[in-house]
Amino acid sequence: MTATRIPDRSIKICADRGGTFCDVHAAYPDPENQSQTKEIVVKLLSQDPNNYSDAPTEGIRRVLEIATGEKIPRGSILQTDKIDYIRLSTTVATNALLERKGQKHALLITKGFKDLLLIGNQSRPRIFDLNIRRPSPLYSKVVEIDERVTLVGYTSDPKAEEHALQFNEDGSVKRGYRGAGWDGVGDAEGPGQIVRGLSGEAVRIMKRPNLEEVKRDLQRLYDEGYRSLAIVLVHSYTYPDHEVQVGKLARSLGFKHVSESSQLLPMIKMVPRGVSSTADAYLTPILRQYLDGFFSGFDEKLKDGSLMSPRVEFMGSDGGLLDLKNFSGLKSILSGPAGGVVGMALTSWDENERHPVIGIDVGGTSTDVSRFDGRYEVVYETTTAGVTIQSPQLDINTVAAGGGSCLAFRNGLFTAGPESAGAEPGPACYRKGGPLAVTDANLMLGRLIPDYFPKIFGKSEKEPLDIEASKKLFEDVAREINEAHEKKMSLDEIIYGFVKVANETMCRPIRALTEARGYATAKHILCSFGGAGGQHACDIAQLLGIKTILIHRYSSILSAYGLALADRAYEEQEPASTIYTPQNRAHLISRLDKLESQVRAELKRQGFEGDRVKVERMLNMRFEGTDTALMILPEEADGEGEDFEAAFKRVYKSEFGFLLETKSVIVDDVKVRGIGKTFDTLGESVHVEVKKIEKRPVDRFKADGTYSTYFDGIGRVEDTPVFRLESLQTGDVVEGPAMIIDDTQTIVVIPGWTAVLTSKHLYITEDS
Repeated sequence: MTATRIPDRSIKICADRGGTFCDVHAAYPDPENQSQTKEIVVKLLSQDPNNYSDAPTEGIRRVLEIATGEKIPRGSILQTDKIDYIRLSTTVATNALLERKGQKHALLITKGFKDLLLIGNQSRPRIFDLNIRRPSPLYSKVVEIDERVTLVGYTSDPKAEEHALQFNEDGSVKRGYRGAGWDGVGDAEGPGQIVRGLSGEAVRIMKRPNLEEVKRDLQRLYDEGYRSLAIVLVHSYTYPDHEVQVGKLARSLGFKHVSESSQLLPMIKMVPRGVSSTADAYLTPILRQYLDGFFSGFDEKLKDGSLMSPRVEFMGSDGGLLDLKNFSGLKSILSGPAGGVVGMALTSWDENERHPVIGIDVGGTSTDVSRFDGRYEVVYETTTAGVTIQSPQLDINTVAAGGGSCLAFRNGLFTAGPESAGAEPGPACYRKGGPLAVTDANLMLGRLIPDYFPKIFGKSEKEPLDIEASKKLFEDVAREINEAHEKKMSLDEIIYGFVKVANETMCRPIRALTEARGYATAKHILCSFGGAGGQHACDIAQLLGIKTILIHRYSSILSAYGLALADRAYEEQEPASTIYTPQNRAHLISRLDKLESQVRAELKRQGFEGDRVKVERMLNMRFEGTDTALMILPEEADGEGEDFEAAFKRVYKSEFGFLLETKSVIVDDVKVRGIGKTFDTLGESVHVEVKKIEKRPVDRFKADGTYSTYFDGIGRVEDTPVFRLESLQTGDVVEGPAMIIDDTQTIVVIPGWTAVLTSKHLYITEDS
């Protein structure tokens, strides 16, 4: 290796640790021409304990070797002088939740509510199931705290509310108003004292926690080996004092992680707030343990945290980057797929044409589907692995179908998933004794070519895919299928039958995001990414009636590439619990102004200010008497600034099809989200470029090779042309059937479809 002089703080590294593969993308200035940027792509197995302990660290080691030209032994502490930043997305917390391998922790809850989170919201997602198997709670033990606060009445009459209470500067009640539903002020200090909560509601303190008793309970938990706690007290979203006291006491006794629901998620609804807190107490210690191991592979500068040292940033579930201080298990549940959504949105969207985009991320373990129509679609309450979590997340539908999905013939049916071969042992062709999987099917159909596929398998980590292992297992399954059916099928027909089942499974979440919400699927563009996406994209588009497919040059690592494009995000939120009236609007705006100043100050601390900061101001609104709140961005009102009410009614009508015109609108929360821009522009969109470039058909005889490939309807095409992506030029047109391959992906162009190469994409359309 020849050493290369790379400037300090110049290498930008993004790593996405998925369920099967870890993808790394790096960029740095070309040493011979500083105005040019060189890029490195590394793809390796997420788990390979015989060769390395942590995949992102190993990927970064390989990047540093390639960039600097210096040999770096495995296992050595990596120097970070050359690194500008490391951005990381990880499925560590997600997998811990799915596999129920989180941190043992205890739940501290108000006395009398011991079973609240176990009861939950009493929903029956499978109402006709005779054998109900409810997911077990995440916590291992419950301790009741003898404390109690109550809300002192509520009125929907704005006039009564306006005169109901007068507060002193310290938040205590100066004057009570019986007509609004409460019966006096109560003692200044003792039980019955009324104070103003953060939401503006009057809170009566019925009983304060006896901290000596709490200390004894906490000590017993500590002695039993608990080091993580979730604290969920009634009405703590508006009156957090009791939770803060208990949390402070727990930390003084040595508990390493304490999730206070009021600090984590100051929102009304105790059940989702409580479950979210237990999820955080369950996942964050596991995530921190992993990150401590990750940081141990680098010199001390990496964890410095100053702007002068390499920055370490993490992808949050809402598509924004977080620093170590703000990253937690709760915010990392969709950390992996969120990077792909950001990459899909920013590389596929055209602000002028405004074609909605469906993103389909076909990975090794699962397929993640998302939709982009000008802004990220965010949901604030989701259920993952039976756990209902209240936290902002990108609206991503996941289905257990990917390259590693296990194939089987059960009860006369072809099945693909939900079980996955994962990375260890992986599909049968990975040379580790794994089961049949979708990857094996694509290999047998000629949609994967061993000579072009990375040789990273087997004990030596240098062997190619093993097609003989796949063939043997498929022949066994074929005999079983043909014995069960009168009509005998060829091996290719049987194998493609499994692929069709997998394709239909992948289409299901796409239809849920489009047709189920009133959008015509055929009017979308399909953006395919993920390591296995290119093998299925044309078939899936054809099933859905979609005419245009976009596949980015880095589509197989788009979740890692998306990290390079993502923005830094920080948000502040407070409960409100007030009626949206002209009188209250000014007060709500002032609260938003206060939160905005806090958000801007935090982003400034992180190095973002001025034009590089964009702020979104939101109100969480619902009709009185309903429990479904919507987080609303305002519309611009003529001469009146932000109009939240009109925006709420428009969104509500679109979502539910009707309005409750006679009901008042309640504001549950005020929220401000700040976005720190990390790049200036991506240039013109692919849609503009494809109209401008000069197109020229590529002669099939100029292919880099041919291969026997099976296609639905026409069978085997023995001389299917195979093109290397790097050998094609911008403007080249490839007609199907064909395959286009680079070091990390195989793209199958089926008969009747045509691919045009642009500077950054393959633009694939169905022939008219």
